[in-house]
Amino acid sequence: MAGGVANNDQRRLAEVSELARDRALLGRSSTAERVADILRDRITEGYFPPGTRLSEESIGGALGVSRNTLREAFRLLTHERLLVHQLNRGVFVGVVTIEDLDDIYRVRTLVECAAVRGLGQGPYDVRVREAIAAIEAAVRAGEAASEAREWQDLSTANIRFHQAIVALADSPRTDELMRGVLAELRLVFHVMADPRRFHAPYLTRNRQILEALHAGDAAEAERLLRSYLEDSRVQLSAAYARRIAGE
Repeated sequence: MAGGVANNDQRRLAEVSELARDRALLGRSSTAERVADILRDRITEGYFPPGTRLSEESIGGALGVSRNTLREAFRLLTHERLLVHQLNRGVFVGVVTIEDLDDIYRVRTLVECAAVRGLGQGPYDVRVREAIAAIEAAVRAGEAASEAREWQDLSTANIRFHQAIVALADSPRTDELMRGVLAELRLVFHVMADPRRFHAPYLTRNRQILEALHAGDAAEAERLLRSYLEDSRVQLSAAYARRIAGE
């Protein structure tokens, strides 16, 4: 037991130390919103698993921000359901429920499918072609991660793929909304026993959606995406329910 506690402490120190690299992103005009952006990205990338207690002292020191700034960032992320404040215990990364998961997929289907549908038929303008290039970069990153057997990187690449899909809408507000939704989804991925088994089959489907977009066939891309999201929801909900029941 003592060894396990020590390993957990070492892991948390490593997670926090990663934040020191983000300190330069804050510049001279550090704000709670920018700190929240950094922490949200780190949650999306898998550095802070569900249930992790976030230390004000360690994180504030790593980022070089005041306690008040950090607390405001925590408040913003609590509003997004990424963090939970527990009285007399501190702030923790949230744990998603099955009901939360179904609602996340409901939002994803509404937003992502609408983003693709809004393209109409090709050929596309420069902005859309640039957005599709970002989708392709995420697909390639996922394929490279799979070949290297880097499953956390594969999960991150998949999240980036869907963020790039949302960016097709060219809406900063939609991008902001979905950053939080997809970060919340990443909390589910953390507790999956075999992330490779879940993510790897969707690499092929990601590429099929990309190819439909390259062909200028938004209707086919939307059809593929809608089917993809429903299959993903059913599979992930079942696996997540089994995992929670076994704990």
